[in-house]
Amino acid sequence: MTAHPAIAIPYALVAWHSKYFGDAGRPWIVALPALAADCMDRWQLRPDGPLTHGCVALILPVRRVDGTAAALKLQPVTDQTVGEPIALRSWDGHGAVRLLEHDPDSGAMLLERLDPDCPLSTVPDDLAAIRVIAELLVRLEAGPVPAELPQLADIAAAMLDRVPPAVALLVDPAERRLLDACAAAVRELLTEPGDRLLHWDLHYDNVLAPNSSAPREPWLAIDPKPVIGDPGFELLPALWNRWPDVVATGDVPAAVCRRFDLMTEIMGLQRDRAAGWTLGRVMQTALWDLERFGERALHPAHRAIVEALRHRY
Repeated sequence: MTAHPAIAIPYALVAWHSKYFGDAGRPWIVALPALAADCMDRWQLRPDGPLTHGCVALILPVRRVDGTAAALKLQPVTDQTVGEPIALRSWDGHGAVRLLEHDPDSGAMLLERLDPDCPLSTVPDDLAAIRVIAELLVRLEAGPVPAELPQLADIAAAMLDRVPPAVALLVDPAERRLLDACAAAVRELLTEPGDRLLHWDLHYDNVLAPNSSAPREPWLAIDPKPVIGDPGFELLPALWNRWPDVVATGDVPAAVCRRFDLMTEIMGLQRDRAAGWTLGRVMQTALWDLERFGERALHPAHRAIVEALRHRY
């Protein structure tokens, strides 16, 4: 066994795990240095640069035995992360980062190295970035559909059961009505929940340029939270991320609809259905915020999106 220096766990990652997982997340954090060392040995990797992290995962730049640049991604196995390697294996590098190795027990993944300093959020024109996201979604949703992934039909039905108590948590009566309207839109669509492989979280920072040494597509998706369902359920992240760009236009509803119209045109979606599933996605996020984080109001950007789409569609 090769001796590897123990990794220094970033404080911000510890804080995120405490927020999302509470005390249940501490054992994974404590075991993280040993897990990293085990993966380095098992896959014969050597460190190749400073580590990075998101809210849940730790990313270690590494080199394989043959000198190939790669990235070791370590994250706990949860209902949010368990589907990632399944989707990446299905896409096989077409429109998404390529999965090189996977340990099902720990959730560790060895991925092709992309350029972390070149996310899609660095593209100045937000509509050009929206076009990239929509075109990627078309490619990803054309991929093979693994049977073992969660179904949007089941997710949506479970959400609807949680809406009445969640509505009561909202302080603003107008927002209670908006959340009820989101639920009503989902009920109308529930008989046709769709059957496509969805990324679920394709926003501007989940799209990276390839490593400069690798001849690949200009942009590749990372970090999926895959489900099987209607592509209209994919749109919300790209609508509300880079929100200052929307506000800066001086006409928020028009800017929201410009993004929405461009995505639905490229993806070939029926706009009223896509609007309904986008309201469903707002409902999902609101339930998370209200139940888990103690919020008592809708996110302002989400409220603005619901109001814009309900007015137009």
